[in-house]
Amino acid sequence: MKKTNAMRILDTNKVAYEVRTYDTSDGKLDGVSVAYKTGLDPNLVFKTLVSKGQNTHFVFIIPVYETLNLKKAAIAAGEKKIEMIQQKDLKTITGYVHGGCSPIGMKKHFPTFIDQSARDLENMAVSAGRVGFQVILNPKDLVHLVSAQWADLATS
Repeated sequence: MKKTNAMRILDTNKVAYEVRTYDTSDGKLDGVSVAYKTGLDPNLVFKTLVSKGQNTHFVFIIPVYETLNLKKAAIAAGEKKIEMIQQKDLKTITGYVHGGCSPIGMKKHFPTFIDQSARDLENMAVSAGRVGFQVILNPKDLVHLVSAQWADLATS
């Protein structure tokens, strides 16, 4: 298996992780489908969302079955308003494509926030930076690696 940039960064930083792959041929790339395809509990699988504030972009990591609450996100980021970026702009901003956007190894570091529901988990899964690949790692390692903050972000 060819390692992704996110995996190489994890290796360089000596962060323990496990890779799970999944079939993408059916086109079902939503997070809940990915959880089932990888044999993971959906409560452990998180999606990476990129938004923009007044002067910068922000990264929010929330459970796959949840929706980002933009008001909570704005409060966490110290912004008056947060808007999601357009999907067509994702690769230009992060270097990643939709369905393969990892919080690890973006083209530029952006302020990052992880939903507080991950705080007490032993492991969580996020995209490994390529569609069809997930990395499972300790949430505290992810916080340290991407200089993230915990925040209340999601709305069921």
